[in-house]
Amino acid sequence: MRTNFDFSPLFRSSIGFDRLFDALESASRIETIDNWPPYDIIKTGDDDYRITMAVAGFSEPELTITQEQNMLFVSGQKDASEEVRYLYRGIAGRSFQRRFELADHVKVTGARLDNGLLSIDLKREIPEEMKPRQIEISTGMALPKMETKQIEAEKQAA
Repeated sequence: MRTNFDFSPLFRSSIGFDRLFDALESASRIETIDNWPPYDIIKTGDDDYRITMAVAGFSEPELTITQEQNMLFVSGQKDASEEVRYLYRGIAGRSFQRRFELADHVKVTGARLDNGLLSIDLKREIPEEMKPRQIEISTGMALPKMETKQIEAEKQAA
């Protein structure tokens, strides 16, 4: 049973969280039918992540990884020119496209294909100007004369 949540009450009291609510709404609409190829998301460090996808039967030229802003697209296109007659086919060889929504400042740092597993390494790199910084508080220092005169003028005008 699927339950849809109504996020509209949160819009009234939140400012600047539009992308978060859009992500929640889109995540609630994702169907569970599209579960191929299977994948894992692993946190390998404080700001490091890895997506590992089981892509048995795909070679490097048949796989494409693209990052567009905050979206990561992984697709596989099988070459249909092979004339193979299967008696039983248990390894899915169909084309696929899987997308992952990335948080702000998450970048792909590398990808490798090893033994049918595609591993994509990600790193969150927060720009220096957005990192928290300590503000020094000074005590015992008098305001420069110019600022003192401006403060007094503002008090008199009020």
